Amino acid sequence: MSQHLADLDSLPVKGRAPKTGYSRSEFGTAWDDAVDVQFGRNGCRTREDILRRDLVDVTLHADGCRVLSGTLVDAYSGTTVRFTRGQDTSALVQIDHVVALADAWQKGAAQWDARRRLEFANDPRNLQAVDGTVNQRKGAGDAATWLPPNKAYRCTYVSRQIEVKKAYGLWVTAAERDAMARVLSDC
Repeated sequence: MSQHLADLDSLPVKGRAPKTGYSRSEFGTAWDDAVDVQFGRNGCRTREDILRRDLVDVTLHADGCRVLSGTLVDAYSGTTVRFTRGQDTSALVQIDHVVALADAWQKGAAQWDARRRLEFANDPRNLQAVDGTVNQRKGAGDAATWLPPNKAYRCTYVSRQIEVKKAYGLWVTAAERDAMARVLSDC
């Protein structure tokens, strides 16, 4: 964890910028395959790539992309969620931006060009399949305002946020830095 603390210390600490101008569309088309840095242009939307990566016992559509069913062992809550594609069931498993798009916007992404924001929104390092209810509770929260209820996962969660923020040159607020340091001190 000392590397994660060093990485945290390397992040700039600033106040939260205004949310002025933010909308999801500023980060481009959702789940764009063209910029997926891990699975890259495989013909599948990034959401499907993340579902295939994070679920077990996956059943795929004949197209080889769309996940029809599977099981999520949700790291955020520690619960198991059965996923079945459908209008009333797909939202039970959602893809979380570990560093929320709105949070990124207020901590540096507003200054990026459209391509950089699209890459960020589709970067598998920043994406995780999670329980939909837990994801809705998180919203756009940072580590100062929201941490996974599964305390055993908090070290990994905060480490991933630090990794992503460092990779993209985003900053943290003082409260966020302090919350991250508290979590890492218990790892």
